[in-house]
Amino acid sequence: MKIIITGTTGMIGEGVLIECLQHPQITQVLSVSRKPCGVEHPKLTEYIVPDFLTLQPDDPKLTGYDACFFCAGVSSVGMSEEQYERLTYDTTIAFARATGPSPQMSFVYVSGGGTDSSEKGRMHWARVKGKTENDLMKMPFKQAFGFRIGVVEPAAGQKKVLRYYKYFSWLIPLLKVLLPRTVSTMRQVAHAMINAARNGYPENVIQVKDIAILSKQDPI
Repeated sequence: MKIIITGTTGMIGEGVLIECLQHPQITQVLSVSRKPCGVEHPKLTEYIVPDFLTLQPDDPKLTGYDACFFCAGVSSVGMSEEQYERLTYDTTIAFARATGPSPQMSFVYVSGGGTDSSEKGRMHWARVKGKTENDLMKMPFKQAFGFRIGVVEPAAGQKKVLRYYKYFSWLIPLLKVLLPRTVSTMRQVAHAMINAARNGYPENVIQVKDIAILSKQDPI
């Protein structure tokens, strides 16, 4: 498989990148980010794009791939609604169009728990992510998925772990026991993405329970 990953300078993107580079079924990975990801590997090439909104539809550097794992994202904290929508909805849709949507390609969008597909909820960020999921699923991809990840345990060797994990990580083993449907490992998330892209899945909205199922389809 040939994979595009965005957001490799962030925690989820970096973790997915690490797992994909180790996966024997993946032969090429293209990292698309605003700055270099700091990783070197024979499978990896980079495409530096300072602003995804500048990408044109059917960008030749982004076409011909089997899947895109869109892990780029921002927090809504401290942003105006207009700015958050631009950085979340507009940039994701522009990037999807740049890949030249086709039935040969799967698109995985990392949204998050609480995303509102009805687009009528009270939380602006949830409505924006729900609209993003919905419009991606209307595009002519093989299949588009909204991955509503919960708490994610970082992969070994990750450097871009969110700061609060330093204070929160001790809780993860407890959450695995008490609230297992809220926690995934980075390995599970990455393998779920790979297997969804390869084999499809009955649901387009992927919850933590679905990540657990998908990650076991092709254990290595």
